[in-house]
Amino acid sequence: MTTFTRLTPTQQPRNPNNLYPVEVVFNTSEQALRWDSLKSYVLVDGVLYPMRPVPMMENRWEGFVPVPPDAHSVDYRFKFEFLRNVFGAPPKPGSLLSPVYTMTIVDQ
Repeated sequence: MTTFTRLTPTQQPRNPNNLYPVEVVFNTSEQALRWDSLKSYVLVDGVLYPMRPVPMMENRWEGFVPVPPDAHSVDYRFKFEFLRNVFGAPPKPGSLLSPVYTMTIVDQ
C-alpha cells in the first residue's frame, strides 16, 4: 500500500515571487522499491518540478509550485519515480502519482 500525505496548506497568501512551497510524506509497503533510486517531483500543467528530501526527516520531500500572478488557484500532483527490483532480471523503472490537489492563492 502506498500513501501520499500532503503537508501543504490548501490556501496560501499571494507572494511576490509567485513560487509556493509544497511538502509531502511518501510511504509505501512495496518491498521491491529501491529507495536509493527515488526521485520526487511536483507535476503542474504537465511540467515536472524537482523536489528534494527534507533534511533529518524520513520519507518527506519539499519543493515549489509556480503560480502565475493572475491565477487564484493551481492544481498539482506529486510524482515519484524509482527502480523496482525484479526477480531474475535487472531492476525496472516505476512511478507513482498522488491524487490531484488544489492550492488556493489568497490576495491580501
